[in-house]
Amino acid sequence: GEILDGDELLYVIVKDHYDRKKLRGGVVGTVMSNMGFELSLRDLGIDFVRSAVGDRYVMSKLRELDWVLGGEASGHIICLDKQTTGDGIVAALQVIAARHKAGKTLHELKQGMYKLPQIQRNIPTQAASAVVEHPDVQKAMSDCTNELNGSGRILVRPSGTEPMTRVMIEGQDQSLIQRMADQLEQIVMRVAAENNL
Repeated sequence: GEILDGDELLYVIVKDHYDRKKLRGGVVGTVMSNMGFELSLRDLGIDFVRSAVGDRYVMSKLRELDWVLGGEASGHIICLDKQTTGDGIVAALQVIAARHKAGKTLHELKQGMYKLPQIQRNIPTQAASAVVEHPDVQKAMSDCTNELNGSGRILVRPSGTEPMTRVMIEGQDQSLIQRMADQLEQIVMRVAAENNL
């Protein structure tokens, strides 16, 4: 009855490759991949690199580094040792194979990965790039990053598909990131309204 996101499914595939000594290189995620995924891979000594959002950017980074596994939290997973592009059926078969080889449930297989609490906000804006670059938004991001002090991260970016500014904050303290998300959302909305952005 659990829902596993792309980070968790990719972790299951990566861990299977790692356990069988079949992992070539590290893993490519995106700027939206949960920081807990990155830290879980680091605990295993596996390199992790972030690309821009979009499976084409994951693919480009995989090819650049000559690695084979990557994906997005949304569920786009690329297994270049099995296919030349992202493929949902191939990814599903890789997860099923990992489960079969280990003789464990998916719940058990994902236990090595922990996710940090993450809050996302989508704020309608017409000129999201200008909003993100505005000094007030940049200062708010810097202030929040300093307050997190390495225990989380902030991403404010223009949507690649809609007229929106996307705000994502993750960290170990749920109440802290909730407060920060509220603050950043208000600042983005104010900047957009005051500047007709």
